[in-house]
Amino acid sequence: MSVTFDAIRDASRRLDGKSVRTPILESPLLNERLGCRVLVKAENLQLTGSFKFRGAYNRISQLDLDILKLGVVAYSTGNHAQGVAAAARAAGTQAVIVIPKDAPEIKKQNTAAWGAELAFYDRDTEDRVALAERIARERGGAALVPPYDHEEVIIGQGTIGIEIIAQTAAMGVRPDAVIIPCGGGGLTAGISTAIKGIAPDIDIFMAEPAAYDDTCRSLAAGKRLGVDLSPGHATTFCDALTAPMPGEITFPINQRNVAGVIALDDNAVCRGIYAAFADLKIVLEPSGAIALAAVVTGALAAERDLKGKTIVVVASGGNVDPATFSDALKRGAA
Repeated sequence: MSVTFDAIRDASRRLDGKSVRTPILESPLLNERLGCRVLVKAENLQLTGSFKFRGAYNRISQLDLDILKLGVVAYSTGNHAQGVAAAARAAGTQAVIVIPKDAPEIKKQNTAAWGAELAFYDRDTEDRVALAERIARERGGAALVPPYDHEEVIIGQGTIGIEIIAQTAAMGVRPDAVIIPCGGGGLTAGISTAIKGIAPDIDIFMAEPAAYDDTCRSLAAGKRLGVDLSPGHATTFCDALTAPMPGEITFPINQRNVAGVIALDDNAVCRGIYAAFADLKIVLEPSGAIALAAVVTGALAAERDLKGKTIVVVASGGNVDPATFSDALKRGAA
């Protein structure tokens, strides 16, 4: 299998009736302040509170029955965990999720509520992939569901791109650019493939944490570069965007499709969280707000003239602890 527009269109049919066709939201006052039209694809309203259900279900629903009986195993900081847990329940199988001990409580609680078994690890000292692979072997060959670097997962995430084009067309609008949160690059790889398959002239941008700017540096270097994870390395509260290196599958796709990458610090992300709340009346987690932050802070405008343009922002998730959200709102308002 390869990541193609036709494969994404097939996945869209597969997910019909399983995933939520999330709305596109708009604030006239926000548009007026920014001098452009901002359309927010609200994947925080997706099943499990993030886009991750799409890719997880597309992968799990295609497993052979003999493999499905053994269960599935995933590793995640929380959003993919919930997506896999919900997709496993929908497919009638059991999920084991390798999740960091310091993941937000709401993500751990919700993953367990979907019926998954949690296997905790220390993200600074343990290898989550090795742990997941060991669990899969111990369970007789359970299927792994990677968070981003798997073709079926990428294809599932790409269904957002098909929805964006259909929904904006129904509004009588043609986007000039789309900006997408970036961790390992799977969400962008899927969405960009779908959008470029329909409208190749639409520019695709990514937004990632400054502390995890591996995609920005990798695209500049023309090869995959990692983040320095030695003790004392820089951190971010965008916990869902802390992949240490662009994916082996996702990187060449994004090399072809992406016009630029915006790297933002946590203070800038807080402005995105505040704008989502104040202007659009939605709750976004830090990782889910970073693309909107790139627009409201002017960071994207520094890369591309936005005056009078239509920009689609992917708000990828809303799973945030109340204390983190409250603090981010205060920082964003200030």
